[in-house]
Amino acid sequence: MAQQQKKSLIARIRSLTVDPPPRVNVLRLSGILADSNSPLRGGLSLNALAGPIEQAFKGRNLKAVALAINSPGGSPVQSALIARRLREKAEEAEVPLIAFCEDVAASGGYWLACAADEIYADENSIVGSIGVVSSSFGFQEAIAKLGIERRLYTAGEKKVLLDPFQEADPKDVERLKDIQKEIHEAFKTLVRERRGGRLKGGEKTLFSGAFWTGRTALEHGLVDGLADLRGELGRRYGEKLQPRQVARKKGLIPRRLGMEAGFGFPEPESWGAGLLAAAEQRALWSRFGL
Repeated sequence: MAQQQKKSLIARIRSLTVDPPPRVNVLRLSGILADSNSPLRGGLSLNALAGPIEQAFKGRNLKAVALAINSPGGSPVQSALIARRLREKAEEAEVPLIAFCEDVAASGGYWLACAADEIYADENSIVGSIGVVSSSFGFQEAIAKLGIERRLYTAGEKKVLLDPFQEADPKDVERLKDIQKEIHEAFKTLVRERRGGRLKGGEKTLFSGAFWTGRTALEHGLVDGLADLRGELGRRYGEKLQPRQVARKKGLIPRRLGMEAGFGFPEPESWGAGLLAAAEQRALWSRFGL
């Protein structure tokens, strides 16, 4: 009996060393795209993801890297930086990069998905929103009612753009739209390059900023199929597959809530920034009914 167990152990060791099971590393990209230290924001940024991206492309018998995406978008700069790094690492490692859209991969979230060689979604996923949005508030009437005088001094007539405490200047609005147009063109160029002949339908529809369910996104060629991560990877690489999630470091809760080391009480400005950031996050997710 002992001899039989010994042989079984030797066979298992040999199978792991000579013919190790296929491995796929899973990198979860969940949240708002933003390089910010604001409390409660927890944004996706290249700075935060640089280490996990490096780890995602390491491992013996690595067959692919999978992206589990759940993001309504955010910073176009962080979207571009992260997507570019993912492509660089995939080409360097010579392994396929496969994206799986979960609840939502829209705007910057879809930008990230386009870094992959293939994109999959659930039929109910929200996909698309290939456009650029900017939002703000106007407080000029509110401060007037409160008897507050706005004092602003600049060197350079274009130093202040769309000050929320002054009436919107049509020239400033036009300038903002020009900037948005440039960013939109960069987004469209990326989608054309990465999706190529797989896109179906006119660009007027695809690049309108509209978003669709996964099933309609498939009809438009924005995704390659309807599938979940485990199911698709299991189908490709078999039951011996070892999907391994790459861990992201998370900041301490007190630090994220603006707590200071001294007495553990939050600074007032940290709470204010946190509330604004939380409202901004809520607004981004609610655009897609989530």
